[in-house]
Parts: sequence; C-alpha cells; structure tokens
Amino acid sequence: MKEIIKLSDVTYEYRSQSEERPPVRALDHISEEITEGQFIVVLGRNGSGKSTMARLLNALLVPTEGTVIVDGFDTSREEVLWDIRKTLGMVFQNPDNQLVATTVEEDIAFGPENLGVPSEEIRKRVDSAAATVGMADFLKHSPHMLSGGQKQRVAIAGILAMEPKCIVLDEATSMLDPKGRREVLNLLLTLNREKGMTIILITHHMDEAIHAHRVLVMQAGRLILHGTPREIFSRVETLKEAGLDVPHVTALLYRLKQKGIGVGELPVSTEEGIRSLESLISREGSGNKVNLLRPAGREHSESIVKIKNLTHTYMPGTAYERKALDDISMEIKRGEILGIIGHTGSGKSTLVQHLNGILKPTSGEIEVDGLSTGGKSLKELRQKVGLIFQYPEHQLFEETVYKDITFGLSKMMLPKEECDKRLKDAIQLLGLSEELLEKSPFELSGGQKRRVAIAGVLVMNPKVLILDEPTAGLDPKGSREVFNILKTLNHEHDTTIIIISHNMDDIAAYCDRVAVLSKGRLEMLDTPAKVFSHVDALKALDLDIPVMTQVFLALNQKGYGFEDIVLTVSAAEKAIMGSLGTMKGGDGHDR
Repeated sequence: MKEIIKLSDVTYEYRSQSEERPPVRALDHISEEITEGQFIVVLGRNGSGKSTMARLLNALLVPTEGTVIVDGFDTSREEVLWDIRKTLGMVFQNPDNQLVATTVEEDIAFGPENLGVPSEEIRKRVDSAAATVGMADFLKHSPHMLSGGQKQRVAIAGILAMEPKCIVLDEATSMLDPKGRREVLNLLLTLNREKGMTIILITHHMDEAIHAHRVLVMQAGRLILHGTPREIFSRVETLKEAGLDVPHVTALLYRLKQKGIGVGELPVSTEEGIRSLESLISREGSGNKVNLLRPAGREHSESIVKIKNLTHTYMPGTAYERKALDDISMEIKRGEILGIIGHTGSGKSTLVQHLNGILKPTSGEIEVDGLSTGGKSLKELRQKVGLIFQYPEHQLFEETVYKDITFGLSKMMLPKEECDKRLKDAIQLLGLSEELLEKSPFELSGGQKRRVAIAGVLVMNPKVLILDEPTAGLDPKGSREVFNILKTLNHEHDTTIIIISHNMDDIAAYCDRVAVLSKGRLEMLDTPAKVFSHVDALKALDLDIPVMTQVFLALNQKGYGFEDIVLTVSAAEKAIMGSLGTMKGGDGHDR
C-alpha cells in the first residue's frame, strides 16, 4: 500500500511570549508511517500531544524539528499548503466551531468554493457528500437547529466535498450522545471500508479503538505503543500507567485472569467478551444462579429540590417556537447523586438551568432548599446552586487563577479569613497547588483549567452542584479524578450532586438515581438498576445501557442465570467469581 503520511523524528515546541519561560515540548522525536486506506486510532491523556500531532498533519503547525510528509508534500513548504489541505481534512471536537453558513448546503459548499472548484462541480459534490453522511434531506435546514450528531455529520460532509484522501478527527465524538456517536463512527467505518479513505481518529473512547487497523498510544509527547487493538489492549498495566483504560470486557477478563482464572486471550469487543465468559462458565460448570449481595444504599428521604408541572417553551409565538420541557414533576433528594440522561435535545440542560434561575418557567413551580426560583432571592438561590457547564474552562476570564477562583467570593463581602479557608479547602480537594494561584488560567493545561473552573463554584459552598457533561473531552484518568472529587463532596459534605452525562457506564457507577428525559418529558426516575433493566424502552429513546449490563443480559439469554442487573466491571467480577465459587463449593463471595 502507498504511504500517505510520514513523520520523521518530529519535535514540536510551544514557545512562551515571555523570554523567561522555556518552551514547552509537546512532541518529542515522533516517527511514524501511515499507509492509504488505514483506520488509525490515536489514544493518550490530555496534554500527551495528540492534538498537536493532528495540527502538524494539516500544516496548521510546522515542526520545530523533523519533517511531516503528507501524500508527498512537505508541510513546511508554504506553496503546497492548499495541496495538503485538499488531501487531508480536519474535523474538530465541537462541530459548532466549524459551521459557518446559514444552511447545510452552503456549509458543505464552503470548502470547495474556497478551493476554486467550478459551480457545477460544487453542486455535485454537495449532493454527493450530503448523501454519503445521510443528510440529503436537510440541505435547506439551518445547521444550528440540528442535533449534535447531525452537526458533526455536516462538518464531515464539508470535508468530504473537498474530496480528501484522508480525514483526521480530533475528539470528534466526545460531545455527542450515544446515537450521535454511533452515527459518526458508522460513517467513518463506511468511508474507510467502502471508499478506501484513510481515517485518523483521536479519541478517549476505548470502544472506538477496537475498530482500528492500528492504534497509536501517546504519552508526554512520545509514541509509547503502536499495534493492532488486540496487541495494544493486552498491555493493560502499561495503559493504566499512561492514564488510559481498556474496554470494559477486557478489564473484566483481565481481573479474572489476575485471580488465577484461566481466561486465555483477552477479548477486545463486547461480542468476544460474551463468548469468553460463556466458554469460561461452561468449562467450569453449569452457570448456577447467583444473587449478588449489594451493600444497602444511603437513604435519602428529604427533598432539596421540588419541581411541579414545569414547562418551558423557547421563542413562543414565533416560527421557531419549541417546547423544551413538557409538564415535568419530580423531586431531588438532599445528599443524593442524581444522573440525568437523554439524547441531544431532550431537555436536560434546559431543566437544570431552571434550578438556579438562569431560565424562568413558562409555567410550573420550582423550589430549591425552601426558595422559590421565581422569587426575588436570585442571589441567595445562586449561592445554594452551583452550575458548571460543559467545558467549564471556557468560563475562565480573570488575570490570575486566584482571582478567577475567588471572583464569586469577592461579591459576598465575606471576611478574608473565611475566603482564604474556602479557597484552601477547594484547591486541596481538587489537587491544585498553591503555586498555580498567581499564574494566568490560560497558561494551564486543559485538566487544570477545568479544576480551576470547578473550584470557582465550590468556594461558594453550594448545597446543590450541577455538572453538565463534567468529563466530556477528558481522558479516562481525568474522568476518574473528577468523579472521585464529586464522591468526596457528596459523602463528606453532603452536597447534592446532579450530573448530566451521555456516558451510561459513569451514570451506572456513580449515581443513586437516574432521570430519563425524552422530548422534554420525564420518562423514568429510579435507581440505575431499575432504569437500565428497561433495555427496549431505552433503545427506543436512542440511549445505551452499560456495557456490563449488555454482557450479562446476553449471558442470561443463553441460559446462564444471573439474577441481578449487572452495571459495572466490579459487579461483573463479583458475579462471575460468585458463580464459579458456587460451582466449586465456595460461598459465592468475592475472593
């Protein structure tokens, strides 16, 4: 196969405007070759150099040392930039940042127009690209009225219309709901398999990597592993040390292997995991029923949020009138962790923005800790309810980290001793060093920025903390750190936590209850085990169920009786070990 990309001893350094500060080395002597028609997945922690490498491929950056060759063109030569960007298209994390026109067809046409493609040819390319991504019926629609998955498909269509040989996608699925993520991944696989297009996908989703021909793993600017998905995910400890994960089924079988169970080759896909477990149980015995002993959850009886008949309509009386919330009634218990799930546009963000008065109900009532959100005590309400938006680092604006964190406190006229105590408590909880306080927040890494933004809310000592997609764009280790912080706040400070997330595994692992929204209506509100037992209903709402739930439902359909709904890898390990223990005369408990 023909080589399409070659990186030879590539180093890239970001230089500070201040001469006193040394340059930051983002890539450190990277060498790699990619041939035409490959599907490549790039994994690595935030700050490992993945996005820098992507920008070098598209000639948005030029190497400090070494060379990048794309389809025979040296990216350091300005005269070939158009040739490079026709060959290699980039799709970024947030599709809103790439959509520039008032209709879908204008947006798709934008790239070829800038390349000087004749009008008749542009028309053909727009129609062809729209059909390829399944958006042919949306050409006259406004891009900004589409769902997240649809927007990302339009962004990809805009690249396809330029007829590239290769597409690089930098975290292009991180903001999408389960349906949108499936749509984009299926599209990429189709482009790769049927059209032979080279795909380079940068992602934190391990389940996306299993589809690759090869996986590249980066750490601290270096390429530390490369190989097939099976080769990469067999290196469990190396990936953990790099702050990454393996697919859930791989993690489960690895844990069993560590306990001396002969599991053979580690699976990488859910289907392989099911077959491995079936073989294991069949080999060891008949698969007796095991009732998992669950620790009793904490009781939450008192309600801190009461919502009654809440309806919200955007742009009433106009052609764009849309009912975002439709007669929602629910209560949120003091001290619980509540997850809110639903596809893009289901009303999740609209709902939580009512809780601290950002939005006012079209009709209905909301009470938070005894305060009506429709009353005049807006300042008091916002001290009780902290709302952290998706990508909270975009909310940073002050000169220093200290000023950004204490901005809200400065408006409360608190004694300096109290402000200092709250600041110290927040940065300790979040793992931020005092040395960072005098730095500009814009000099920090992505993970540090997110912690600073969260700290600015935590110093207000909110009784209710709302987070909209708190781990979007974070690597696996960063995600775990955020959830550990939330668990500490909840358990030690009795903070009520509300989490909006598209990640069903996180919702299952950390939440006491789950609210399911669809088309502005509350469809379910119950424990994770009960909500995720409604598999068909969730699929009808375009939602997923946790990976381990899928695995054990499949095993039960094959006749292996596991009585409880299994939600997490830990619960799955306990179920399998208990089952094997029962067969061998054990007590069925974890060993």
